[in-house]
Amino acid sequence: FWDFLILFFCLPVVIFNEITKKRLLGDVSCRIVPFMEVSSLGVTTFSLCALGIDRFHAATSPQASARPIEQCHSIIAKLAVIWVGSMTLSVPEILLWQLAQDTSPVSGVVTEYCTMKPSSHLPESVYSLVLTYQNARMWWYFGCYFCLPILFTVSCQLVTRRISPTEKKTECRGAKHSQCESHLNCTIIGLTIIYALCTTPENVCNIVVAYMSPDMSRQTLDLLSLINQFFLFFKCSVTPVLLLCLCRPLGQAFMDCCCCCCEGCSPDTTSSESSADSKLKTEMSSSIFFDKPRESPPPLLALGTPC
Repeated sequence: FWDFLILFFCLPVVIFNEITKKRLLGDVSCRIVPFMEVSSLGVTTFSLCALGIDRFHAATSPQASARPIEQCHSIIAKLAVIWVGSMTLSVPEILLWQLAQDTSPVSGVVTEYCTMKPSSHLPESVYSLVLTYQNARMWWYFGCYFCLPILFTVSCQLVTRRISPTEKKTECRGAKHSQCESHLNCTIIGLTIIYALCTTPENVCNIVVAYMSPDMSRQTLDLLSLINQFFLFFKCSVTPVLLLCLCRPLGQAFMDCCCCCCEGCSPDTTSSESSADSKLKTEMSSSIFFDKPRESPPPLLALGTPC
């Protein structure tokens, strides 16, 4: 859902800015777009950590083949922690960015762009915190949003693979359950690989800009920022598709929902449903009441028909 928000809101703003050199929604987009993009990194990071913990519990559970279904309120609580935590850690992005204008020396056209500069109108304590965040932003990105999910996923997978063989010897697990667990593990590994590939360029650019920004022009910095944003958009586009393809139960549920929606939007829904229901009732009645009584005497057929 957060990936959908990024593609629905941030992508049009970035494309509009590149085409017209005007910032859609002005200063608001300069603050909201980085906030949503950093929140997206946090949601993905903490979701991968939560999935790694879930796979670890699945491997170490004494009754892994008959694990109870997690309650809805427990899942909602986890999602709330992930979302609220990610948005809270991204709040400094709202105070860090500002809208700036620049006049091109060649064409004389006024262009609008977002600059990373805390507002001087902030309270002194808040201004010092935002300035500290700006100075540590590069390493915070690299440590929290890049190293943490990768190390967490790799460590959970290594521990799970070390525990699983001994557990399979002591417990009788079904082949279907083992296949499902392997599919889920492959799903988490695939999501982590996509996330690592899409966030590596941004971390490299952040390190390069931090140490070479005085020697780089603003056009080069804008180009690097645009490349990083489109890598993020690529991740938001590929992640749901990869999740639906690798996680077969979720993909099957998604296809069933799409089929139900398509049937619900079709004009002859009622006729198709009624024909399907009548066909099902006919088959059930024929299999229950007519097939067996044909081998029985006629009085049994007469007695069973009203029921």
